[in-house]
Amino acid sequence: MTADAQRKLIEEMLDIADVKIGGDRPFDITVNDPRLYAAVLGGGTMGLGDAYMDGWWDCQALDQFFARVMSAGLEKQIRKNKALLWAAFKTQVLNPQRLTKAFEIGEHHYDIGNDLFVKMLDKGLNYSCGYWQSATTLGEAQEAKLDLVCRKLGLSEGMRVLDIGCGWGGFAIHAAEKYGAHVTGVSVSREQIELAKTRAAGLPVDFRLQDYRSITGQFDRVVSIGMFEHVGVNNYRTFMEVTRRCLAEDGLMLLHTIGRNRSGRITDPWIAKYIFPNSMIPSAKQITTAAEGLFVLEDWHNFGVDYDPTLMAWNKNFVDSWDSIKQDYDERFYRMWTYYLLSCAGSFRVRRNQLWQVVVSPRGVRGGYRAVR
Repeated sequence: MTADAQRKLIEEMLDIADVKIGGDRPFDITVNDPRLYAAVLGGGTMGLGDAYMDGWWDCQALDQFFARVMSAGLEKQIRKNKALLWAAFKTQVLNPQRLTKAFEIGEHHYDIGNDLFVKMLDKGLNYSCGYWQSATTLGEAQEAKLDLVCRKLGLSEGMRVLDIGCGWGGFAIHAAEKYGAHVTGVSVSREQIELAKTRAAGLPVDFRLQDYRSITGQFDRVVSIGMFEHVGVNNYRTFMEVTRRCLAEDGLMLLHTIGRNRSGRITDPWIAKYIFPNSMIPSAKQITTAAEGLFVLEDWHNFGVDYDPTLMAWNKNFVDSWDSIKQDYDERFYRMWTYYLLSCAGSFRVRRNQLWQVVVSPRGVRGGYRAVR
């Protein structure tokens, strides 16, 4: 296929989403290198992302571009079927989230530099969706999210709480300071644990560099915020069995996770390669199947639309702070990171992805669970 034919085919596809090459609207794209066309037609979403990182195309508002492309379903037309089949095979047979690979995500993503996340996130260093119901700033949204979790769990002074995927300690610190809880937090990121320990000095909080499968002990409450996306479908049942084993008979668990609308076993190849290796977004069916016979479902809350403003706020912080951290990265990283944040914002904007908070109990709350919003 000639370069002109490739361009024409891409133009026809973009027309479906009302996106123009060389247009003057924020979501239109500028092609800087004609190799883009072959990259997209041959490599699908991987080729599109790589080409952006290489500077072969630009867009003033990537979030708007992706919202339009995803609404039109264009990414399905340019996927590489062989690549997807291979990814599905690896997930089914090789279990990329197995225990021997548990720490890869920490090393690849969360350990790339605390300074980056300090600049990008709110002061509490919360790297998950905020709750914007009454919030006007990122900090307010994250504080509201943490308090929402605590209220849903019915935290009270002296409770023993297990925080699986504790990050930099945002929830643990909030639960200890505001509710008097004693929190044990685990993470597979060495950088997160070291900074979390510093931030929580003097509080009844214990942070451990540990995979969830090796957790022992029993707790009054279990919480997992933004970690389940790294568990993998082959291990969902194991995760539920571990949390059930660790939870007191009259306890509650809250699972905060990104969700997909249909069950699947693979992740977008560009995201898997550059951002979250071995990651996988669960469906509602996959979660409930994994929990069946172990837990009673008490509450299911979807506020996925709130991830759009959260990601946009992170991107603004990242862009505004770039000059102070760019000595540790390069221009290709800058393009990769903004591509990641803004493409994800677009996906939540058009409801391609969801954000769920699920509350479960071992035997059902006597008298019924009262949902908190």
